[in-house]
Amino acid sequence: MLPKFLCIGAQKSGTTTLQLLLDAHPMVFLPKVKEVHYFSLHADAGPRWYANHYTAALPRQLCGDITPYYLFHPEAPGRIQALFPGIRLIVLLRDPVERALSQYFHSRRLGFESLALDQALAAENERLAAAEAVLKAPDGRHASHQEHSYLSRSRYEHQLARYELLFPAAQLLVLRSETFFSQPDAGWERLQQFLGLDPLPLPSAAIQANAGQGEASWVPQNVRRRLREELDPTYRVMAERYGFFWSET
Repeated sequence: MLPKFLCIGAQKSGTTTLQLLLDAHPMVFLPKVKEVHYFSLHADAGPRWYANHYTAALPRQLCGDITPYYLFHPEAPGRIQALFPGIRLIVLLRDPVERALSQYFHSRRLGFESLALDQALAAENERLAAAEAVLKAPDGRHASHQEHSYLSRSRYEHQLARYELLFPAAQLLVLRSETFFSQPDAGWERLQQFLGLDPLPLPSAAIQANAGQGEASWVPQNVRRRLREELDPTYRVMAERYGFFWSET
Protein backbone atom coordinates (compact mmCIF):
# COMPACT_ATOMS: atom_id res chain seq x y z
CA MET A 1 0.00 0.00 0.00
CA LEU A 2 1.51 3.28 -1.16
CA PRO A 3 -0.02 6.70 -1.88
CA LYS A 4 -2.16 7.29 -4.95
CA PHE A 5 -2.25 11.05 -4.35
CA LEU A 6 -0.09 13.73 -2.74
CA CYS A 7 -0.96 17.18 -1.49
CA ILE A 8 2.35 18.91 -2.14
CA GLY A 9 1.65 22.40 -0.77
CA ALA A 10 1.86 25.21 -0.35
CA GLN A 11 2.76 25.69 3.30
CA LYS A 12 0.35 27.99 5.21
CA SER A 13 -2.25 27.67 2.46
CA GLY A 14 -4.84 25.46 4.15
CA THR A 15 -3.37 21.98 3.85
CA THR A 16 -4.25 21.13 7.47
CA THR A 17 -7.94 21.76 6.79
CA LEU A 18 -7.64 19.77 3.57
CA GLN A 19 -6.27 16.90 5.64
CA LEU A 20 -9.26 17.06 8.00
CA LEU A 21 -11.69 16.97 5.09
CA LEU A 22 -10.01 14.07 3.30
CA ASP A 23 -9.52 12.12 6.50
CA ALA A 24 -13.29 12.23 7.00
CA HIS A 25 -13.90 10.41 3.69
CA PRO A 26 -14.19 6.64 4.28
CA MET A 27 -12.45 5.86 0.98
CA VAL A 28 -9.33 7.81 1.97
CA PHE A 29 -6.49 6.71 4.25
CA LEU A 30 -4.01 9.22 5.61
CA PRO A 31 -1.16 8.43 8.03
CA LYS A 32 -1.53 9.60 11.61
CA VAL A 33 1.38 11.98 11.06
CA LYS A 34 0.30 14.69 8.62
CA GLU A 35 3.66 15.33 6.97
CA VAL A 36 5.48 12.10 6.13
CA HIS A 37 8.29 13.97 4.29
CA TYR A 38 9.44 10.88 2.39
CA PHE A 39 10.40 12.80 -0.77
CA SER A 40 11.98 15.68 1.15
CA LEU A 41 13.61 14.58 4.41
CA HIS A 42 13.55 10.78 4.29
CA ALA A 43 14.33 9.84 0.69
CA ASP A 44 17.20 7.72 1.95
CA ALA A 45 14.84 5.53 4.03
CA GLY A 46 13.49 3.60 1.04
CA PRO A 47 9.99 2.66 -0.19
CA ARG A 48 9.48 0.03 2.51
CA TRP A 49 9.83 2.73 5.19
CA TYR A 50 7.28 4.79 3.29
CA ALA A 51 4.88 1.87 2.90
CA ASN A 52 4.98 1.21 6.64
CA HIS A 53 2.94 4.38 7.13
CA TYR A 54 0.05 2.73 5.26
CA THR A 55 -0.13 -0.75 6.79
CA ALA A 56 -3.49 0.03 8.45
CA ALA A 57 -5.17 1.06 5.17
CA LEU A 58 -8.04 -1.05 3.89
CA PRO A 59 -7.82 -2.46 0.34
CA ARG A 60 -10.65 -0.19 -0.86
CA GLN A 61 -9.06 2.98 0.51
CA LEU A 62 -7.07 5.53 -1.44
CA CYS A 63 -3.82 6.31 0.35
CA GLY A 64 -2.51 9.86 0.43
CA ASP A 65 0.36 11.95 1.76
CA ILE A 66 -0.03 15.62 2.70
CA THR A 67 3.42 17.21 2.95
CA PRO A 68 3.51 20.90 1.93
CA TYR A 69 7.31 20.96 1.72
CA TYR A 70 7.19 18.83 -1.44
CA LEU A 71 6.18 21.83 -3.56
CA PHE A 72 9.21 23.87 -2.54
CA HIS A 73 11.82 21.11 -2.24
CA PRO A 74 13.86 21.15 -5.49
CA GLU A 75 14.49 17.39 -5.54
CA ALA A 76 10.98 16.25 -4.63
CA PRO A 77 9.42 16.41 -8.13
CA GLY A 78 12.02 14.09 -9.64
CA ARG A 79 11.87 11.69 -6.71
CA ILE A 80 8.08 11.56 -6.91
CA GLN A 81 8.07 11.02 -10.67
CA ALA A 82 10.62 8.20 -10.39
CA LEU A 83 8.47 6.26 -7.91
CA PHE A 84 4.94 7.38 -8.87
CA PRO A 85 4.78 8.59 -12.49
CA GLY A 86 0.97 8.34 -12.53
CA ILE A 87 0.26 9.90 -9.15
CA ARG A 88 -2.29 12.68 -8.66
CA LEU A 89 -0.99 15.93 -7.18
CA ILE A 90 -2.99 18.56 -5.29
CA VAL A 91 -1.72 22.12 -4.83
CA LEU A 92 -3.36 24.80 -2.67
CA LEU A 93 -2.07 28.33 -3.28
CA ARG A 94 -2.75 31.29 -1.01
CA ASP A 95 -2.14 34.98 -1.74
CA PRO A 96 1.69 35.06 -2.01
CA VAL A 97 2.20 38.00 0.38
CA GLU A 98 -0.20 36.62 2.99
CA ARG A 99 1.43 33.21 2.75
CA ALA A 100 4.92 34.66 3.25
CA LEU A 101 3.84 36.67 6.30
CA SER A 102 2.01 33.67 7.76
CA GLN A 103 5.13 31.52 7.41
CA TYR A 104 7.24 34.16 9.14
CA PHE A 105 4.95 34.38 12.16
CA HIS A 106 4.61 30.58 12.21
CA SER A 107 8.40 30.30 12.44
CA ARG A 108 8.45 32.94 15.18
CA ARG A 109 5.84 31.08 17.25
CA LEU A 110 7.76 27.81 16.98
CA GLY A 111 11.07 29.42 17.94
CA PHE A 112 12.69 28.93 14.51
CA GLU A 113 13.01 32.66 13.83
CA SER A 114 14.68 35.25 16.08
CA LEU A 115 14.99 38.11 13.58
CA ALA A 116 12.49 40.93 13.14
CA LEU A 117 10.45 40.75 9.93
CA ASP A 118 12.53 43.23 7.91
CA GLN A 119 15.76 41.59 9.04
CA ALA A 120 14.48 38.11 8.24
CA LEU A 121 13.42 39.13 4.74
CA ALA A 122 16.76 40.84 4.12
CA ALA A 123 18.64 37.74 5.30
CA GLU A 124 16.66 35.23 3.25
CA ASN A 125 18.88 35.04 0.16
CA GLU A 126 22.03 34.55 2.21
CA ARG A 127 20.38 31.97 4.43
CA LEU A 128 19.26 29.92 1.42
CA ALA A 129 22.42 30.36 -0.68
CA ALA A 130 23.77 26.81 -0.28
CA ALA A 131 20.46 25.04 0.18
CA GLU A 132 19.94 23.41 -3.22
CA ALA A 133 23.39 21.79 -3.22
CA VAL A 134 22.77 20.35 0.25
CA LEU A 135 19.33 19.04 -0.68
CA LYS A 136 20.58 17.00 -3.63
CA ALA A 137 21.63 14.28 -1.19
CA PRO A 138 18.82 11.81 -0.30
CA ASP A 139 19.37 12.60 3.38
CA GLY A 140 20.09 16.29 2.81
CA ARG A 141 18.48 18.79 5.17
CA HIS A 142 18.72 22.55 5.29
CA ALA A 143 16.98 24.27 8.21
CA SER A 144 16.71 27.69 6.59
CA HIS A 145 15.26 26.21 3.39
CA GLN A 146 12.42 24.86 5.51
CA GLU A 147 11.96 27.63 8.05
CA HIS A 148 13.32 30.91 6.61
CA SER A 149 12.14 30.72 2.98
CA TYR A 150 9.40 33.34 3.23
CA LEU A 151 9.45 35.04 -0.17
CA SER A 152 11.05 32.09 -1.96
CA ARG A 153 8.21 29.74 -1.05
CA SER A 154 5.73 32.25 -2.44
CA ARG A 155 7.34 32.15 -5.91
CA TYR A 156 4.80 29.60 -7.07
CA GLU A 157 5.63 29.89 -10.75
CA HIS A 158 9.11 28.40 -10.23
CA GLN A 159 7.84 25.54 -8.09
CA LEU A 160 4.94 24.61 -10.35
CA ALA A 161 7.23 24.67 -13.38
CA ARG A 162 9.33 21.85 -11.93
CA TYR A 163 6.25 19.65 -11.62
CA GLU A 164 4.78 20.63 -14.97
CA LEU A 165 7.97 19.45 -16.67
CA LEU A 166 7.49 15.95 -15.23
CA PHE A 167 3.73 15.44 -14.94
CA PRO A 168 0.87 15.98 -17.41
CA ALA A 169 -1.66 18.67 -16.55
CA ALA A 170 -4.36 16.06 -15.93
CA GLN A 171 -2.44 14.83 -12.87
CA LEU A 172 -2.23 18.29 -11.27
CA LEU A 173 -5.10 19.97 -9.44
CA VAL A 174 -4.09 23.54 -8.63
CA LEU A 175 -6.56 25.40 -6.39
CA ARG A 176 -6.70 28.96 -5.13
CA SER A 177 -6.99 28.61 -1.35
CA GLU A 178 -9.27 31.59 -0.86
CA THR A 179 -11.77 30.23 -3.40
CA PHE A 180 -11.61 26.72 -1.96
CA PHE A 181 -12.47 27.96 1.51
CA SER A 182 -15.05 30.57 0.50
CA GLN A 183 -16.88 28.03 -1.70
CA PRO A 184 -16.17 24.77 0.16
CA ASP A 185 -18.99 22.70 -1.34
CA ALA A 186 -17.81 23.35 -4.90
CA GLY A 187 -14.17 22.84 -3.90
CA TRP A 188 -14.96 19.57 -2.14
CA GLU A 189 -16.89 18.29 -5.17
CA ARG A 190 -14.02 19.15 -7.50
CA LEU A 191 -11.51 17.47 -5.19
CA GLN A 192 -13.53 14.25 -5.01
CA GLN A 193 -13.88 14.16 -8.80
CA PHE A 194 -10.15 14.64 -9.25
CA LEU A 195 -9.35 11.76 -6.89
CA GLY A 196 -12.11 9.50 -8.22
CA LEU A 197 -13.84 9.25 -4.86
CA ASP A 198 -17.49 8.38 -4.34
CA PRO A 199 -19.16 11.78 -3.93
CA LEU A 200 -20.16 12.58 -0.37
CA PRO A 201 -21.47 15.81 1.17
CA LEU A 202 -18.94 18.21 2.63
CA PRO A 203 -17.73 16.76 5.96
CA SER A 204 -18.58 18.59 9.15
CA ALA A 205 -14.88 19.30 9.76
CA ALA A 206 -14.49 23.02 10.33
CA ILE A 207 -13.43 25.04 7.29
CA GLN A 208 -10.79 27.31 8.74
CA ALA A 209 -8.08 28.33 6.34
CA ASN A 210 -4.63 29.41 7.45
CA ALA A 211 -5.40 29.49 11.16
CA GLY A 212 -2.90 31.54 13.10
CA GLN A 213 -2.95 34.11 15.84
CA GLY A 214 -3.62 37.15 13.67
CA GLU A 215 -0.09 38.58 13.90
CA ALA A 216 0.04 39.39 10.18
CA SER A 217 -2.81 41.88 10.54
CA TRP A 218 -0.36 44.21 12.31
CA VAL A 219 2.07 44.38 9.38
CA PRO A 220 2.05 47.96 7.99
CA GLN A 221 0.56 48.56 4.56
CA ASN A 222 3.82 49.98 3.22
CA VAL A 223 5.55 46.67 4.04
CA ARG A 224 2.79 44.71 2.33
CA ARG A 225 3.07 46.92 -0.75
CA ARG A 226 6.83 46.37 -0.88
CA LEU A 227 6.36 42.60 -0.67
CA ARG A 228 3.69 42.76 -3.35
CA GLU A 229 6.15 44.54 -5.65
CA GLU A 230 8.84 41.94 -4.96
CA LEU A 231 6.40 39.14 -5.74
CA ASP A 232 4.86 40.86 -8.76
CA PRO A 233 6.23 38.24 -11.23
CA THR A 234 4.35 35.56 -9.30
CA TYR A 235 1.09 37.50 -9.31
CA ARG A 236 1.39 38.10 -13.05
CA VAL A 237 2.16 34.47 -13.95
CA MET A 238 -0.58 33.08 -11.72
CA ALA A 239 -3.11 35.42 -13.31
CA GLU A 240 -2.02 34.65 -16.86
CA ARG A 241 -1.59 30.88 -16.56
CA TYR A 242 -4.10 29.88 -13.91
CA GLY A 243 -6.59 32.73 -13.75
CA PHE A 244 -5.75 33.31 -10.09
CA PHE A 245 -6.14 36.90 -8.92
CA TRP A 246 -5.46 38.35 -5.48
CA SER A 247 -6.43 41.96 -4.79
CA GLU A 248 -3.89 44.17 -3.08
CA THR A 249 -4.78 44.95 0.54
